[in-house]
Amino acid sequence: MAITAKDVNKLRQMTGAGMMDCKKALTEADGDFDKAIEILRKKGQKVSASRADRDTKEGSVFIKSNDDNTECVLIALNCETDFVGKNEEFQSLGNAVVEVAFSENPVTTADLLALPLGDLTVEAKITELIGKIGEKIEISEYVRLSGDAVVPYIHAGNKLGVLVALKGANGSEVVDAGKDVGMQIAAMNPVAVDETGVDSSVVEKELEIGREQALAEGKPEQIVDKIAQGKLQKFYKENTLLNQQFVKDSGFTVAKYLDSVVSGLTVSEFKRVSIG
Repeated sequence: MAITAKDVNKLRQMTGAGMMDCKKALTEADGDFDKAIEILRKKGQKVSASRADRDTKEGSVFIKSNDDNTECVLIALNCETDFVGKNEEFQSLGNAVVEVAFSENPVTTADLLALPLGDLTVEAKITELIGKIGEKIEISEYVRLSGDAVVPYIHAGNKLGVLVALKGANGSEVVDAGKDVGMQIAAMNPVAVDETGVDSSVVEKELEIGREQALAEGKPEQIVDKIAQGKLQKFYKENTLLNQQFVKDSGFTVAKYLDSVVSGLTVSEFKRVSIG
């Protein structure tokens, strides 16, 4: 059957796909709009497969918190270029995905991809946008934290996101403190909340480095282990959040800063997500 410009424009309005893609899909589907939409979706799947090895170093972080700041969800939606990362449809998709992630509470990213989003699944919606845009798009991170207070911090043009779960209090002063700590995490990239959260393999590596440095400096063997322990304590001070010097006031560690805001206030968990 003859495919009119009106038909092509209608399919374009329905799907957002390009004019030529819509015309080809309608021609292949013999004018059947449902079949044409399916063809466009299949094209998106092909685009996704053909670009599976492409790097997705651009994109945005999206967050959603509940009203009392006790739970927050973060997703990182990645793409290939900054141009697409700023695209309105890409941003709209990211906001829609984080909303459904927050409301449905999936356990894993795979569970999130399988959730319904409109008339499709999240995964199919991503595939559909891949077909329209022609770039690889993927969810690289999905994080949910809960606590007495959970505070998000977004930095670097929405390309770096931090969630800070606080224990000990809630309220506006706690949220403000959480933002300060989120800024600290974004800037200093600590490896753990405190020394108890540092992986044992990292501890052993730091001790080994400390011993080797001490021996290279000609220190007596009987004090090498003591020197290595001292260097490990320095590592904890520089690389674990609560022991770090607070960037906004060097007179405090992060732990002492939080305790000054509300006695006993501390960080139970954090997550730092960076795109690129």
